[in-house]
Amino acid sequence: MTPVAVMVGANRIVAAAGIIHPLGNAELSPADEKALRRRIVESALKALATEVAAPTVFAPADESAAGPHASEPARP
Repeated sequence: MTPVAVMVGANRIVAAAGIIHPLGNAELSPADEKALRRRIVESALKALATEVAAPTVFAPADESAAGPHASEPARP
């Protein structure tokens, strides 16, 4: 749904796991799903704390990454 959010002009967009399970993944173990949900929420908090001028997609960080990151501003 990220392209739709960019198209309608949302300023802060948090990428999620998918359309069917936007805040989780039913195929993961309970512990792994909890970790995924935590990364999504942390990414959303970072999005709220970040000043943006154009639609910006925030992607949950992988476990190997240092933390959530924002992509370059999306071009509508």
